[in-house]
Amino acid sequence: MKILNLLFNQPAMKKPNKKVKKELTIEQKISRRNFISFTSFAVLATGAFEGWRWLYKSPREAASITGGAHKPLRRALNKTELFFRRVFSDNNLVKTYPKSMAAKHVRVNSDIGVEASKKFDPASWKLQVNKKGGEVLQVSLQELMALPKTELIFDFKCVEGWDQISHWAGVKFSDFIKHFQLDDYAKMDYVGMVTPDNAYYVGIDMPSAMHPQTLLAYEVNDKLLPLEHGAPLRLIIPVKYGIKNLKRIGTITFSNSRPKDYWAEQGYDYYSGL
Repeated sequence: MKILNLLFNQPAMKKPNKKVKKELTIEQKISRRNFISFTSFAVLATGAFEGWRWLYKSPREAASITGGAHKPLRRALNKTELFFRRVFSDNNLVKTYPKSMAAKHVRVNSDIGVEASKKFDPASWKLQVNKKGGEVLQVSLQELMALPKTELIFDFKCVEGWDQISHWAGVKFSDFIKHFQLDDYAKMDYVGMVTPDNAYYVGIDMPSAMHPQTLLAYEVNDKLLPLEHGAPLRLIIPVKYGIKNLKRIGTITFSNSRPKDYWAEQGYDYYSGL
């Protein structure tokens, strides 16, 4: 009987435990996260390096209106241009500021095309507009200043990475087109502008040129342009980077194909829009 009592009063046998999940310590969790982060970074860095090496070794485009860029990069730039041109609108105005915020000393972003300023006489200058059939329209500064004056205070942006709020004044390019009865030319795709010495030149898509804030500027900070800022007339086009804001406009042309562009020939983006 004792034996039976002992047998039936035995505590229930515990079932063998399955593998117990071991709780990670805080140090182990941190180490695991660090490992994952480092591995992810290494994979991304390797991918970026391989991508850069592929682009570096890719063939360059043939020199023409654009040149100097690797072919894949130029294709990407051209696709970006198409996208921005589709969404471009005259209703998209750049932000303007009160005159009190304009820089007193306006930074000079380049001197290409105006290096020979000491030899240049603004009094002898006339803007030349090439028309069909070889006709050339010549416009004096006085004629331009007789047109309605428009002021613009905006944040001028340079591809070098700096920007500055500056105050400009002149004639709207669209008013210039209308006054001199150049409306048919404005139906073309592009406008080209060149300095009198032919050292600097830009090509601008017509919608950007006709944007309501694009100016043929002859003043900065309520004074006539100094030589280093492109006297007597320069382009101020706030929807573009500074490389498109040509100083000392000598000649204007119109075309349905891209005009030559100084920096696009060096491999930069032809559109250079903001």
